[in-house]
Amino acid sequence: MSYAIISVGGKQYRVREGERLTVDRLAHGEGKTFQPTVLLVGGNGETRISPTDVTVTARVVANTLGEKIRIGKYKAKSGYRKHTGFRASLTQIEIESIGAAKRAPAKKQDEAKPKAEAAAPAEERVKGMPSGYEELTVAEIKTASAEWNRPMLEAAVEYERAHAKRKGALAALESALEAKEG
Repeated sequence: MSYAIISVGGKQYRVREGERLTVDRLAHGEGKTFQPTVLLVGGNGETRISPTDVTVTARVVANTLGEKIRIGKYKAKSGYRKHTGFRASLTQIEIESIGAAKRAPAKKQDEAKPKAEAAAPAEERVKGMPSGYEELTVAEIKTASAEWNRPMLEAAVEYERAHAKRKGALAALESALEAKEG
């Protein structure tokens, strides 16, 4: 990849390998490496937004101060004069590499989910319930329930009444059931 757009300290920067840039002060010490959030990777005619398999490695070169800004206040006829200054705390970083990362832990998480479902007692699982329902938030249930069929909705309502008892989820499921009837 020839370039990447990263997010450091709430700001976005377009970077290339070997490039040095000055950003707001970071908590990392001098000489330490870190991996900022990658928002976009592009080059060679290919552009990917929010890639999960690409990381950017950056090294802190030095902590520096920015250019001095002088501030002067003055009020006419009263003799009031006040002068202050400001120098921003900055960090100079160097982009060491833009490339693929080793993502072995992600596979382990995918394998752990079926094992957790198999370990759950049969009485806790309701037959006909949508897959992965237990991990859904109330907002996700509200949007997804429109696509579920009647047996799935009934199973989800039964599960909510028996275990979770989330009022928002119950209301969303019951309104989806009414919509299926009408």
